[in-house]
Amino acid sequence: MAEISAVIIAFNEEKKIANCIESLLKVCDEIVVVDSFSTDGTAEIAESLGAKVIKHPFENYIEQKNFALDCLSYEWALSLDADEVLSSQLQNSILAVKTHLLADGYLMNRLTSYCGKWIRHCGWYPDRKLRLFKRSKARWGGINPHDKIEMEAGSIIHRLKGDLLHYSFDTPEQYVTQQHKFAAISARHMHQLGKQYSWPVVFAKTAFRFIKEYVIKAGFLEGVSGFKICSVSAGAVFRKYSLLKKMNKN
Repeated sequence: MAEISAVIIAFNEEKKIANCIESLLKVCDEIVVVDSFSTDGTAEIAESLGAKVIKHPFENYIEQKNFALDCLSYEWALSLDADEVLSSQLQNSILAVKTHLLADGYLMNRLTSYCGKWIRHCGWYPDRKLRLFKRSKARWGGINPHDKIEMEAGSIIHRLKGDLLHYSFDTPEQYVTQQHKFAAISARHMHQLGKQYSWPVVFAKTAFRFIKEYVIKAGFLEGVSGFKICSVSAGAVFRKYSLLKKMNKN
């Protein structure tokens, strides 16, 4: 049977870290929390549940998660955010493959909660994430803050049954704040890469985001919540490119 290290990056997650860790105890042989010097009880709660806590300044999402991977004891890593929980079906799926791991990485569906409601449209589900993988064949990549695991060419990827439950947004304001934060991070990253876009392209990208999520991805089926989600998402696209244009101008 393979040994699995669970890894979580966290900052001021005392309200959610316990549920995350408790869902991992059944399937993992080690739990490591890389904490960005939380000012609440995150580290103490994690330690009380048996997790190993490592303090490390937050660099950015990709950099922090790659640092965290290098802190693990075992070859197999299961990476979660502090506001994510393994469903019971996903726990059982991991236990089933743990005895005979045939792939190099495993995908799982993520189901996200918005103000207490599970969202299955707007492009939010199935939000497939590769979170169980061999460390020797994987590193975090992408464009901050939208990190993703990148596997070596030729890696075998399978999919697990069960959902990764994402308890992300308790209030509409939290979603707006997150989208504004991510827009700023993305704009800085694109600026560093020398990206440039004209205003017509910015308007087109903004409109397409709303149409894609609300119409094509059936966000309208989520009622008022769907309209709010898709509107804020489209607004974040406009904000991102507006910030980029301002950075380029300066």
